[in-house]
Amino acid sequence: MAVTSHDVARLAGVSQPTVSRALRDDPRVSAATREKVRQAARALAYVPSEAGRALSTRATRRVGVIVTDLTNPFYPHVVAPLHDELRACGYRMTLITERSDEAVADESLLDQSLDGVVLATATADSRIPAQLDRRGVPFVFLNRDTGEPDTYASVVDNEGGGRQVAEQLLALGHRRVAGVFGSANTTTGRERELGFRLALAEAGVGLPEQRVVRGPFEYATGYEALPVLLESGDGPTAVFCGNDVVAIGVLNAALRTGVRVPDDLTVIGFDDLPMAAWEAFRLSTVRHDLGELSRRAVRLLIRRISGEADPAGERLVLPTEFVPRATHAPVG
Repeated sequence: MAVTSHDVARLAGVSQPTVSRALRDDPRVSAATREKVRQAARALAYVPSEAGRALSTRATRRVGVIVTDLTNPFYPHVVAPLHDELRACGYRMTLITERSDEAVADESLLDQSLDGVVLATATADSRIPAQLDRRGVPFVFLNRDTGEPDTYASVVDNEGGGRQVAEQLLALGHRRVAGVFGSANTTTGRERELGFRLALAEAGVGLPEQRVVRGPFEYATGYEALPVLLESGDGPTAVFCGNDVVAIGVLNAALRTGVRVPDDLTVIGFDDLPMAAWEAFRLSTVRHDLGELSRRAVRLLIRRISGEADPAGERLVLPTEFVPRATHAPVG
């Protein structure tokens, strides 16, 4: 038969509730008693039941991470540090990878089995935040949010990063620039485009709509955008891409069409994924700390779960820096 907390209680000479409190480090139990209980648990190879603990504390020590586009190479690089930070804080991660907001918002996925949720792929029109609020489930946004006030989010200075790209291009003499931005219903897409446009406008440089493409943060978006941009009157000398995956699509389209990068065309990405540094790409891009972005989200969520977060909301913004590699050059 499986060892129970009652067996531990008999060996330690304490009550069963004391065993439960001691094993979760309840300060009401003395240090000496906690150690006695731990020794008894080790002697019996006792493993606390998560289900029983959830019933007694109304906490499951589980956090859901919602990602609706795990095929995007960006997300594995934030999911791994999320998992590690949650485990270090005593939580288990449940990865939810439904393909759409509608599927995730289903009642069966957002039940009471989670202490909190990290939203990694939110859009401005997402139903999930309202569903979680209605159920009283604490959540934080990671990388994207909905743009609403009083939210809890760990995000990147997207506008500042867009500005950095524009400043680099202007310094290199580029004036016919193009943008392959993310979807308009994502804060990452809107903010990166806004920062880029504002810095260009301050220098008297326009960004006409015929040199702008918007779409999902996917390889195909970049690959299909470049031929369209090259055919739109005066072709651009530089392209700012909404993320590295889109930029790699542009690079491969340039290779297919005989456009030399960076001699004929400068290409700049955003995120600095590990693959951006591969010799095959050597992509010039905007860097931010993906691991820290995830760790901040976990720490913020735990503060929400424990009731220690600012009730007015907290938006943690990670700085960016330009990373020069081999895909940018002065105007020829």
